[in-house]
Amino acid sequence: MQRIGYILRSYPRLSQTFIVNEILALEQLGVPLHLFPITDPREPIVQAQVAAVHAPVAYLEHARQRGARALRREHMAMLRAAPARYARARRYVAGRADLDQGYTSASRRACFDYAVHLAALLRQAARAGQPIGHLHAHFAHDPTLVALLVQMLTGVSFSFTAHARDLVQIPAHVLVERIERATVMLTCSATNLDYVREVVPPQLQAKVRLIHHGVNLAGFRPLEADEAGREPPGAGLPQIIAVGRMVEKKGFPDLIRACAELRRRGLAFGCTLYGDGPLEAELRALVAELGLAGTVALPGACSQQQLIPHLQRADVFALASFVTDDGDRDGVPNVLVEAMACGVPVVSTRVAGIPELVRHGQNGLLVAPRNVGALADALAELLGDAPRRQAMARAARRTVVEEFDLQAAARQIAGLFERAMAVEA
Repeated sequence: MQRIGYILRSYPRLSQTFIVNEILALEQLGVPLHLFPITDPREPIVQAQVAAVHAPVAYLEHARQRGARALRREHMAMLRAAPARYARARRYVAGRADLDQGYTSASRRACFDYAVHLAALLRQAARAGQPIGHLHAHFAHDPTLVALLVQMLTGVSFSFTAHARDLVQIPAHVLVERIERATVMLTCSATNLDYVREVVPPQLQAKVRLIHHGVNLAGFRPLEADEAGREPPGAGLPQIIAVGRMVEKKGFPDLIRACAELRRRGLAFGCTLYGDGPLEAELRALVAELGLAGTVALPGACSQQQLIPHLQRADVFALASFVTDDGDRDGVPNVLVEAMACGVPVVSTRVAGIPELVRHGQNGLLVAPRNVGALADALAELLGDAPRRQAMARAARRTVVEEFDLQAAARQIAGLFERAMAVEA
């Protein structure tokens, strides 16, 4: 099997562990990969499993970091190698101001530079006897535009995965064009499929496939009562846990206010919010303002391996997601899948793809977004009923095992890649 090139917006990202897990699962199936992230986030914490990835990494941002002269040489080499293709791609970029509309992190001209650089890397790989037969982009905005431009420059096929805001915040006609040119578009929630059915012509909808992000069931698992002498969930003061990037759509202020309401009602519990992000200072100030310093802790971000034992000891996982005014939203948040795999019942909101995972009254509880009172009621309901928590914990684990297995998802993705390259051959 020829190698698959993965185009990513940024790698490795602590908040995008699902991508690293997908890469590892594909490698375990024998799929050879080469990673082409646009940027290196240079985050202080890196997931431990990144070290297990065998795929080489080439950052596309180097195209512009080397200076204008080197960039011009690369463009001229592309022009000489494929003059008609280069001219067509250049005209496309020059005439499409709409590509800079909606959600994007890089201009269309920057994406063209990245694509020319990637095309040069593909030629080098072919000369070295390690050709890349297909490209897959994660996120429908910049990475998929780069993949589309590389297709125009080289003819190499591409597919892409659309997640949340990258799907709904690019112009609908741009999304349609990208699906039309791709071999397949993957997405992680049925809610996204509903959106696609609204904006994509029926003849293209067969190109769109739902594959839920899976979780490593061996790593994320419930803690046995006698394992390593640790106490199982339900022993001692009930614990709420929340994890996520501290951004608006995650609803952390609503969760903190719900904790204040629980305290007002006289409930004894602890709540820990793991993560970092632009709202961290604001959240710490809110905890202090509401007098929750002894109840709500914000220890910062941690790796997935560090997080697992905290999930295993938790009694309830809470996530108060909502759709922001600019349309930013979750898909099916991976932290919910991970918590449920560890046998933790969930309290969350009826937003985006969350109800696909959390079945109200079975493996967790769902409330309306931005409703602090309802969120507090649901948390109180579970905190006060250990037998119900334990029944929901078993149901939560069962849901993930049956529907969110990482290995099963990887097999589906690998099959789609094989079929795409067979068609090209």
